[in-house]
Amino acid sequence: MRFFHLSDLHLGKQLHYYSLLENQRAILKQIVQRVIEYRPDAVLICGDIFDKSVPSGEATLLLDEFLNDLARIRPQVTVLLIAGNHDSPQRLSYAKAFLEQQQIVIAAQPPRTKEEHLKWVELADDWGRVRFFLMPFLKPGYIRHLFDEGEITDYHSAVAKLLEREGLEREHLRPDTRNVLLSHQFYVNGSNRPVICDSEQRSFQVGGLDCVDVSLVAHFDYVALGHIHGPQQVKEAHIRYCGTPLKYSVSEEKHEKSITLVTLEEKGTPVQIETIPLTPLQEVRREQGLLEEILKRATPENCHDFLSVTLQDELEPHHPREQLEECYDYLLELRVDNQRTRRLLLEEDGGEPGQNPLEVFAGFYQELRGQTMSEAEQAWVKKLLEEEIV
Repeated sequence: MRFFHLSDLHLGKQLHYYSLLENQRAILKQIVQRVIEYRPDAVLICGDIFDKSVPSGEATLLLDEFLNDLARIRPQVTVLLIAGNHDSPQRLSYAKAFLEQQQIVIAAQPPRTKEEHLKWVELADDWGRVRFFLMPFLKPGYIRHLFDEGEITDYHSAVAKLLEREGLEREHLRPDTRNVLLSHQFYVNGSNRPVICDSEQRSFQVGGLDCVDVSLVAHFDYVALGHIHGPQQVKEAHIRYCGTPLKYSVSEEKHEKSITLVTLEEKGTPVQIETIPLTPLQEVRREQGLLEEILKRATPENCHDFLSVTLQDELEPHHPREQLEECYDYLLELRVDNQRTRRLLLEEDGGEPGQNPLEVFAGFYQELRGQTMSEAEQAWVKKLLEEEIV
């Protein structure tokens, strides 16, 4: 059994206010071509299909285009999707009954009543059956009403009790069937946490309240995870975050974006994992150094990249942003890192005795402009500082 493991498409996402729609369309077309080339039995998409719970019309149409492209492939490939924390279960559930006729199965929310259960799909190959269990993103409050009071106290207990309710603990899974779990949660290995990047910081709760220990799912033959943007395993090779298909922050500059191709053979044999590289329309990268050096490094191949620039000039160049934008089309951010800015950061951190914020700014102004502030300018800055304090 061979299948593609994908997650965190984040359709509709912007990068520093730049639309990524055409980048996303191009990468989805690449994925479709790889499906045609590699002929997997299934494509797993493990949550955060959209970037927002109320996706734009363009993002919705892009998903429709992607699913139609997959549905037209012959022989037909099974597509399994679960909702992530960014998705609206109601919106993602639209037309799911019709889509199942095209072998596209969507699990948008966990069981809501005692009669409902997790979705699962069974496929078969030369070694027998493979069952795919679809567990969308869940918060404790989503399923607390299904259990006795006090049983669900955090994310770990929520996942544990749901797996127990569904008969998916180690002792209850069929020994003659290979079992795959799709999940979108923050899994940890004891005190060891997955590596996250800047674009994910706000998705996780302070204090680790959203952590789920990986021991709960280690008995599955493969655990297809979504939620983390960098590809990585959690404790064991068969428990894996596949990462995003595109770079969604500057902190992902060094990520190698790819499709995870998983091969399951006979029950009990190690899982085989390959990565199929994906090539974006535009790279996301950093440049640092003197302005003149950075401008000289612009080429026809790299000038369209999404760029974060850190200038190290000691004297401020003339209109640096304007000069950079003449050479680079997509400037995400412009930072300055030199002796002056480092000294100012130290002063902000520890402060010098007898200096108030107005004195610090006045010194900065004098060094930058080569002249002292006028009385009117001092009054204006003082007013701004007072408003900020209030």
